[in-house]
Amino acid sequence: MFRYLLSLLLFGALTAATHAADFQTINSAPTILYDAPSQKARPLFLYGSGVPVELISAIEGWSKVRDAQGTVGWVERSKLSSKRVLQVRASPAQIRAQPIDSAPLVFEAEENVLLELDEAATSPMTTLTPGWVRVRHQDGAGGYVRIGSIFGL
Repeated sequence: MFRYLLSLLLFGALTAATHAADFQTINSAPTILYDAPSQKARPLFLYGSGVPVELISAIEGWSKVRDAQGTVGWVERSKLSSKRVLQVRASPAQIRAQPIDSAPLVFEAEENVLLELDEAATSPMTTLTPGWVRVRHQDGAGGYVRIGSIFGL
């Protein structure tokens, strides 16, 4: 019995550790972050369009989210999109031509700059170099950035 319980605990811990975070993007400006799931709740923050947030939970048309600064609150689910946008955590984030530190620098992005996730580069058919992800700036410049430099993945 003890071994059975121990195996269940280990399985649960491994399952929780491998659960990936679910990120979405604010799709409507302005979007209000509330302290509870109601428009009558206290407003905490106002977001513009394109900001990535981590989904914590969802109930009846509302999603509890966390932003890059760690602020937690509630937004209307209709204000979220599945489009993947990443936010630079600390500046400068170096975007390189290839996923290696010695590759030519394409550009540097300052803290809070928004970058689009290159969906084609994350498909199962593409081999990714661990620790890097392909991104694109709104001006069209693209390359690879270290995962530790961004929020939203």
